[in-house]
Parts: sequence; structure tokens; C-alpha cells
Amino acid sequence: MAFALNHVHLKTPDPKSTADWYVANLGATVTAETANGGFRLDLHGLPLNVTDHISTQTHPQNYGFEHIAIDTDDIDATIADLKNGGATVLEETSVGGGRRVMFFEGPQGIILEVLEIIN
Repeated sequence: MAFALNHVHLKTPDPKSTADWYVANLGATVTAETANGGFRLDLHGLPLNVTDHISTQTHPQNYGFEHIAIDTDDIDATIADLKNGGATVLEETSVGGGRRVMFFEGPQGIILEVLEIIN
């Protein structure tokens, strides 16, 4: 049995503004608009579906997910851009190997993380 990543799904009450935020602040690209008013994004190779609750699904649906982590080769500029873009900084710290990290809040309280690339 083989497995591969298909997508990460973010459910939000406002798919358009949420998708626009990921495009403007994190460099995502819109790859498709869905029939239900949602969007498919490419977040640096991560397929990200952004929709509201889907009426044809019968299981309980929640808004959000835990977090997405994104590498950056210029942590200082990335942090400055995110702060200037209105991101709420939750924590700036470092992880193994001294990589600097910032956790911040995106739309609907979604937690995102940027990690410094160390060459």
C-alpha cells in the first residue's frame, strides 16, 4: 500500500479573503476555484484547499487546522513582512541546530510557522 500527500484542507467562513491572505502574505498561488466557492492553492508545493463548510458532507465540520510550517531563506525579511502585513506574532524562538522560528496567527486564528533555512 502506498500513500502520498493529496492536500491540506482549511475550512473558513470566508474562503476568498483567506485565500487572498495566503497569496499576499505567504506567496501561495491560486491553482483553481471550486464549484462550492472554494479555492485550491499551491503553497510552495503544498496543495491547500480553502473552503467554507461543504453542504454535501455529513460528518461534523470544524474551521481551521493546527499549523503549517514554511521554510524561508531570509527569516528577518520574512518576519518584517509578516509583521507589516498585520500578522499577530505568537512566539519567536529557535529549534534544533539554532534555526530561528516564528509562530504567528493567520486568518481565523490559524497558527503558521516560518523556519529559517541554514545552509
